[in-house]
Amino acid sequence: MISLAAVLAESAARRPGHPALVCGTEVLTYGELWLQARRFAAVLAEDGVGCGDTVALLLPNSPHFPMAYYGALALGAIVVPVHTLLKADEIEYVLRDSGAGLLVCDDTLPGEGVEAAARADVPLLAARRLDARARRAVPVADWVPRAPDDIAVVLYTSGTTGRPKGALLTHLGLILNITVSMVSPFAFGADDVLLGALPLSHTFGQICGMGVCFRAGATLVLMPAFDAARAVGLMAEHRCTVFMGVPTMYLALLETGGPAGPTLRRAYSGGSALPVKVLEEFEREFGCPIYEGYGMTETSPVIAYNQPGLPRRPGTVGFPVWGVQAEIARADLEERVELLPAGEVGEVVVRGHNVMAGYLGRPEATAAAVVDGWFRSGDLGVKDEDGYLTIVDRKKDMVLRGGYNVYPREVEEVLLRHPAVAQAAVIGVPDPRYGEEVCAVVRTVPGTAVGPELGAEISAWTKERLAAYKYPRRVEFVGAFPVGASGKVLKRELAALFGPDAVRGGAGID
Repeated sequence: MISLAAVLAESAARRPGHPALVCGTEVLTYGELWLQARRFAAVLAEDGVGCGDTVALLLPNSPHFPMAYYGALALGAIVVPVHTLLKADEIEYVLRDSGAGLLVCDDTLPGEGVEAAARADVPLLAARRLDARARRAVPVADWVPRAPDDIAVVLYTSGTTGRPKGALLTHLGLILNITVSMVSPFAFGADDVLLGALPLSHTFGQICGMGVCFRAGATLVLMPAFDAARAVGLMAEHRCTVFMGVPTMYLALLETGGPAGPTLRRAYSGGSALPVKVLEEFEREFGCPIYEGYGMTETSPVIAYNQPGLPRRPGTVGFPVWGVQAEIARADLEERVELLPAGEVGEVVVRGHNVMAGYLGRPEATAAAVVDGWFRSGDLGVKDEDGYLTIVDRKKDMVLRGGYNVYPREVEEVLLRHPAVAQAAVIGVPDPRYGEEVCAVVRTVPGTAVGPELGAEISAWTKERLAAYKYPRRVEFVGAFPVGASGKVLKRELAALFGPDAVRGGAGID
């Protein structure tokens, strides 16, 4: 019998006086954080939460998140983290779909949370009220044992292909993923200090950040929200040794000019592909290596990483972590998995301890996603002869131009080498002749004059470096990219913005 709550409980037993969490001026040791989580558990129990019940958390990055998260887990309850950027309709959907019996809501987010809870007929407990009651509560003694395959957390997918689906993650799957990640790809030690800039409601910040950090007995310096200049300041102030982020964060950090005195020993990137140019510039400015990796909500989340102690290959996501297999299969077969040899592009398929138990209430979706024991990722990838995995692109993001496959990431890597381009995203837009045309959406370096002439120049520049069917005939400019809660660029919004009905604002060549 086990529990994900033991991640915090055991570190509290081993090093109760060591700083676990720093948030603003507040510093909590492991002993204090676990005590407060047990007090939160006592309050939740008073409100009727028991083993197997579902508790939703609408909480930003603050000490209340781990207190409520591990407090609910200590009772044997199932935790459903909710993105704080969601609107009332979206929150209501998650509450109804998950069968949540209680919503713990931050006091800075009352409008959306209150409205959603009322519509879904779910009791709401304000975080400030929970905190006040917890100070008077008698803490629960310890965590409730759970079976290895019991569900610990339900994480909702981003919903890019329809309504979000709840991925069922087990106690054993999460504990193994956290433990393997601590030892191998993230190489966490008890004296590491992690700058926690990722949202705890998302799998990267929650499992790889908070979970791995607490499992190692290290210190988490938590940012309420990411701000690049503030992040650089916190790195210096707290002598942070580790940073985890998505590519948009690395771009923003580079634009600060870098740290006055680098303290980072290593950094990790995930969420989406990190352009090699950004990796190279960050390593030069911040003086530490970036290890790029790959994971998904449905895989708890880590699948593969470039790992300390092994040769890094920028542009790849390294090797699968211990106990996990990641292979390449034919992307055109849905009813079975047929693996491909090294060097061939296909769909990444995964099996191992990290794969979810299924989608909540979606047996058909589960059957479509897990075939022959392999989870079908929806990502296109390739493995080389040495076993390094490269993510080519999302299957749905691939552009089919005149019968030729164009992988946006390849084009984006070339675009970022242009001196005027700070950030780029490539999308497919409908075209009457070729079916789809390659469109580059670009954010330029500050101070660059934007107009049709620059668009034509960028298009011509890429034409010299890419095959004729790959280079973008159309170039559009934006001041900022739309991003989701996890920091990923929302290409579906770009496609809507620059689709067939959009006014052409950039330029290209034929």
